[in-house]
Amino acid sequence: MKKLSLVIAFFLCAPLALFAQGAPDIPFDSVPNAVKLPKDLYLGEVSGVAVNSKGHIFIFSRGNTTGPAYSASAAQLLEFDKDGKYIREIGHNLYAWSFAHTVRIDKDDNIWAADKGSDMVIKFNPEGQVIMVFGRKQEASDEGTEPLKHPKPPLPPVDGMFRQVTDMAWNAAGDTYISDGYINSRVAKYDKNGKWIKSFGEPGSGPGQLNTPHSIATDAQGNVYVANRGNARIEVFDGDGKYLRNIKISEPFDYANTVPLIGNKPPVDLVGTMGPGAPWTVCITPGPNQVLYASDAFPGRVYKISLDGKVLGKLGGTGRQLKEFGWIHEIACPSENEIYVGELINWRMQKLLLHPAK
Repeated sequence: MKKLSLVIAFFLCAPLALFAQGAPDIPFDSVPNAVKLPKDLYLGEVSGVAVNSKGHIFIFSRGNTTGPAYSASAAQLLEFDKDGKYIREIGHNLYAWSFAHTVRIDKDDNIWAADKGSDMVIKFNPEGQVIMVFGRKQEASDEGTEPLKHPKPPLPPVDGMFRQVTDMAWNAAGDTYISDGYINSRVAKYDKNGKWIKSFGEPGSGPGQLNTPHSIATDAQGNVYVANRGNARIEVFDGDGKYLRNIKISEPFDYANTVPLIGNKPPVDLVGTMGPGAPWTVCITPGPNQVLYASDAFPGRVYKISLDGKVLGKLGGTGRQLKEFGWIHEIACPSENEIYVGELINWRMQKLLLHPAK
């Protein structure tokens, strides 16, 4: 009788999360051989993927050669047509190329790339010509040039300069928001002509504070969504940088049987880069009914989220096969049911076709 009482007490007191089903799994397919590489061209870590208005796919890969921050060229920007046929490399031997991070396409089909190694953001026109540069990289001739350190607290930020920049997004007026980044932990805002306006956000763990703002997106109302990876949440600001709210991803999963693709299994309650629900990416679909996609490294899923923060569905998990993921670093979401993911560990891009229930 005593044993039965203990069992009943356990079930009455156990956290509801143990029994929660969470958001539904979204059925989906991964298109085999979504891009066709020419002979002797290989992808490295696919840190960025974007799609333009013609359906062309842009992949920012940590290919080519590597070396110290001031002499590396681990960045190649490649373009494919909508059927995955290789078209060209953009910015071959570009001065800014060091260590690829993300690529985005604006409403005019301009191509933007954020390079973490050079601390620079480059804007190309659709023809592939450089038309704006932001930030400045270190040079081998500069005294003390070396990979950037991460002091706590960080050194004060400098207007117009970045420290391991991560991503960019735009509002309807053409203003650019740049997430900056692994060290400065802020968002920089420029006008459509490239003039510095302001920055907002600061290092920390409190509301609106940032710890590795890793990805950034905007909605149709001009609100700014920042993947605050180190704090395991998405921060939402208005277009002027006023803090509005945050979005947390807390979906149940089979912790005991989930194996990370690389590294030791993180604690289930870890808050930080490798913890469950820590957003590495944010992407918002075009209107009129916008939704947000985000992803984590462990358990390695993609999440479909309403703009008010409700998780609508989830898909995938860690692994090396199609429909499995190895550290998704960027998502492109040209429509609600067609998304593209770039993976670091698996050196690939997957085109995903979602089939949500009606």
